Amino acid sequence: MNANVRKMIFVECDCGSSQSLAEVDWISDFAKSEPRLKGAVVYAPVEKGEAVRAELQAFANRPLVKGIRRNLQGEREAEFGLRPEFIAGVKVLAEFGFTFDLCIRHEQLRSVAEVAKRVPQVTFVLDHFGKPDVRGKKIEPWAKDLKTLASLPNVVCKISGLTTEADWKNWRSKELKFYFEHALECFGFNRLMFGSDWPMATLATTYGRWIETVQELFSFATEADQIKLFQTNAERIYRV
Repeated sequence: MNANVRKMIFVECDCGSSQSLAEVDWISDFAKSEPRLKGAVVYAPVEKGEAVRAELQAFANRPLVKGIRRNLQGEREAEFGLRPEFIAGVKVLAEFGFTFDLCIRHEQLRSVAEVAKRVPQVTFVLDHFGKPDVRGKKIEPWAKDLKTLASLPNVVCKISGLTTEADWKNWRSKELKFYFEHALECFGFNRLMFGSDWPMATLATTYGRWIETVQELFSFATEADQIKLFQTNAERIYRV
């Protein structure tokens, strides 16, 4: 299918700490030949607290960088993000206008809600619906915790990554319907944005099929809301 992609945001690929700047320079160089690439969300070890400022300054000198992601889904400790140094590091993002992407497991939703509450000056982007247990057909406590997180005005939700939480080979859009509806109920179309989760999504879907699924499950949306979902919300949040 022709997805008519006019702008793209690169999101870090869980690189090692020593590779973060090299990854930014690589994607910045690639953007010279790919004009649709308008921004990047990159890795920074915010758990270093105030000491992360030097790395953030280096990113600020690279105009493509719009936000930071410190992957939390691999941390065993559900409240890792509530460590004082982590909170201190996230607060520094505000000095540079960077967003913070939240890639977490669903059981971490409550703790990241507390992080977002403590740092209201930063915009948080929840990746992949907060990874509910679609495969296990579980709704709670994800649904309740998502509502708590969405009550904070500085949090938005990315419509992405849901098929890899389902049965990779046998999922159907009807299995995803509740999660779409609940995310919309919690955030509204002003705080939802489309995400591809490419190439990880290819474990369970094609890019085209994911777009078609989102369009199907939000087929009732007005044209104005469709534009917000697929374009203008991301432009506003990532400043592109």
